Amino acid sequence: MESPYFTEEHAMIREQVRKFIDREVRPHGEAWEAEGKVPREVLRKMGDLGLLSMRHPEKYGGAGLDARASVVLAEELGRSTFGGFAATVAVHTDMATPHLIHAGSEAQKERYLPDIAAGRKITAVAVTEPDGGSDVARLRTKAVRDGDGWLLNGAKTFITNGVHADLLFVAARTDPDAKRSRGISMFIVEKDAPGFRVAKQLKKTGWHCSDTAELVFEDCRLPADALLGEENAGFYAIMRNFQNERMVIGATCTGEATEALAITLRYVRERQAFGGPLWEMQTIRQRLAALAGQVEAGRRLVHHAAWLDSQGRDCVKEMSMVKAYWGELVNRVLYDCVQFHGGMGYISETAIERMARDTRVNSIGGGATEVMLEEVAKRLDPDMMM
Repeated sequence: MESPYFTEEHAMIREQVRKFIDREVRPHGEAWEAEGKVPREVLRKMGDLGLLSMRHPEKYGGAGLDARASVVLAEELGRSTFGGFAATVAVHTDMATPHLIHAGSEAQKERYLPDIAAGRKITAVAVTEPDGGSDVARLRTKAVRDGDGWLLNGAKTFITNGVHADLLFVAARTDPDAKRSRGISMFIVEKDAPGFRVAKQLKKTGWHCSDTAELVFEDCRLPADALLGEENAGFYAIMRNFQNERMVIGATCTGEATEALAITLRYVRERQAFGGPLWEMQTIRQRLAALAGQVEAGRRLVHHAAWLDSQGRDCVKEMSMVKAYWGELVNRVLYDCVQFHGGMGYISETAIERMARDTRVNSIGGGATEVMLEEVAKRLDPDMMM
């Protein structure tokens, strides 16, 4: 599709990702759902194609691209119909690794980025806690200096990639006396760090091939150079990357909704009922047409927000709009798509049933809709409305 926001390079990336998904994901996704994980070899194949490092700096072997590349990748991940696969990749590329890219030292980047780019090491970001949810400033996990290193104590939950990740970027409170948002730091935790363990793999309504974990840190001993970025500046690093995370979630939802509508359009044109195809029923045609318009509007919103980010513009309002809009719309789209499939839409292992389960989390994870709307509301100015 032609767009003023994208270039021929982006079109080539889209084609490459789409071919990869058709060849390596769609034929095997059901087996991954049953196994509860995405095989490492698939991620390594993505690494071989450069798909895991498109936004890594060129000096570290990446392509040095901007937010628009993330949108292209995420839209195609969404079109795969396997939300768990999309989440596994997107967390690695756009929600966890950017913490290292933005705040890591040269030594940290040189040590970890080559394996991350190749898919040899998979990443996760551990911020959410049992008591905190979307309230990042409330976190209780603590890190204290111990000799020439750190001791980490606390628990995290709902951590995507948490079971199988090789590297985790963990938020912890390092100054208990500071204001809630000013005493948090980020740390690099390797999976074999003493005192770190995966407490439980969580069972979920959807995203069955994505592993989600509860994590525990009990006197987890970290070296001095495990500190990621400036001490006590972790809250701002988290907030910075939230904008990218919300954009990627919106782009993934765009792909999911687009594919769900395509699947449903084919179905209602073939399904015979009451003397003809369902497509001949005006109410079905019009509801699908209305959804198609809303999906197209949302697509343009995501693309514009990504372009703003690529230009270095302040786009917190637009990214929050993206997340709020798409978290709700993708659920409406899948609700109607299930409805128009009738009984088949409620049968397990059909793409539409799976997608309906997978997409429910999109109005919750990465910032609940209500939180996003508050972010938008704080930035509404009657003199700036057009």
